[in-house]
Amino acid sequence: MRVSELVAATGVPLATVKYYLREGLLMPGEASSATHAEYGEEHVRRLALVKALAGMGLPLGKIRTIVGLVDRPADTVFETIGRALAALPPYSDAGPTGEHPRARAVLERLGQVYEPSYPVVAQLERALAAAEDVGIPMTDERLDVYARHVRGIAEIDLELMPTDTPESAVEYAVLGTVIYEPVLAALRRLAHQDIGAARFAGRTFDDFTDPDRQDES
Repeated sequence: MRVSELVAATGVPLATVKYYLREGLLMPGEASSATHAEYGEEHVRRLALVKALAGMGLPLGKIRTIVGLVDRPADTVFETIGRALAALPPYSDAGPTGEHPRARAVLERLGQVYEPSYPVVAQLERALAAAEDVGIPMTDERLDVYARHVRGIAEIDLELMPTDTPESAVEYAVLGTVIYEPVLAALRRLAHQDIGAARFAGRTFDDFTDPDRQDES
């Protein structure tokens, strides 16, 4: 297809397509003449990925990291996916070889791999520190329950992850993380609503502080 057809198929403006070509986010088309090039489905798919990432507010450098992993994956699937997820917010200033004592303690309690160079470990460290800072640190009871259910989610995520090509694996890991995490947050809040409606219906704060009222409940 010509570039005009590529624009029509993806909804990405011509000026933006040319910008992505200059920045290396979109691979060049196959030259058909001195002034024209042909584009294929791989360009449509790449533009869809870049468009989605840009729409999520990712900086250009982070998008370049992700598409670079699609074109030049790391030595292993594990490392490739780890680097791709590290390009997603929240970002951490911690170096790749820094120690993360809170995250390490949590992962060791859960019997999971602690690899300080895996980028998401630094994200966990920062999240745990933030919980401590506001006075609601992660308790062992809460951690055990969270981890049990989150692991079930992770198992189905990875079971469904395509691994036929680096592109499909990276797209699934990156877009799936960004798209599904808001769904998980919404489902958690809706579960709070449903349980709370049954547990707290018609009750006031006095019901919890007045011993006589507590005996009646």
